Amino acid sequence: MANIGSALKDEIVRLAKKEVRKEIEGLKKASAMYRSDIAALKRQVAVLEKQVARLEKNGPKKATLEVEDGASTKFRFSAKRFSVQRQKLGLSAGDMGTLIGVSAQTIYNWEAEKSRPRRQQLAAIASVRKLGKRAVQAQLADPVK
Repeated sequence: MANIGSALKDEIVRLAKKEVRKEIEGLKKASAMYRSDIAALKRQVAVLEKQVARLEKNGPKKATLEVEDGASTKFRFSAKRFSVQRQKLGLSAGDMGTLIGVSAQTIYNWEAEKSRPRRQQLAAIASVRKLGKRAVQAQLADPVK
């Protein structure tokens, strides 16, 4: 009798394992597919982050290089005149910072005379002085230019 009971128990275990294997196989395939999708997305994110870093690195320098080639004279900086120019163009500190290649906080510090712009930033400021409202808005709308 013990033989039939153990044989029945072994058969039940075998069939249960077979059923579990069927269920798990589909999950394994789905899991492998998700892992490959995640790996592909990670690679894509890495490529995009490199592109963004490259564009950020080249963006602000591009405007200052154009100005440095155009004029090699010394520029004077007045915090009050700079503030008036920004307001005349209708720009926020963030927008002005985008044009020059600095942060909005830097613009506020210049206007409050807590700090002064560097030479290449002075050149960028001089180039912004030459622009009108429309040209500034166009440049802000298309920062790649």
